Amino acid sequence: MGKGMRAGKKPGAGGAGGAGGAGNMQKQIQQMQAMQRKMEEMQAELETKEVEATAGGGAVSVTVSGKKEIVKVTIKPEVVDPDDVEMLQDLIMVAANEALRQIEELSQSEMGKLTGGLSIPGLM
Repeated sequence: MGKGMRAGKKPGAGGAGGAGGAGNMQKQIQQMQAMQRKMEEMQAELETKEVEATAGGGAVSVTVSGKKEIVKVTIKPEVVDPDDVEMLQDLIMVAANEALRQIEELSQSEMGKLTGGLSIPGLM
């Protein structure tokens, strides 16, 4: 009898759930499409932003765009020492890595606002 009742409930519940499920699925698809549009808009906005990081007390500064491209490098003349090229290389590397870290953090923060902290593979 228990088996019969379960079997009897499945078709009725499945039929009603199926019709409601299709409408619910359509609503979820529309919500995902809306979120995708918002994410594309946010990404386009992020690409217009820039961050700047410095090293050596401002002796070297690097600016990175939201596209994660270095768009500007500034080196104060007094830090250029032909006998210590390694120090200048290190300062540039530190400033560039910090600027890239900051733009990535900004991007993650903005996307996190949109997704509510959900981790969506392939998007971040």
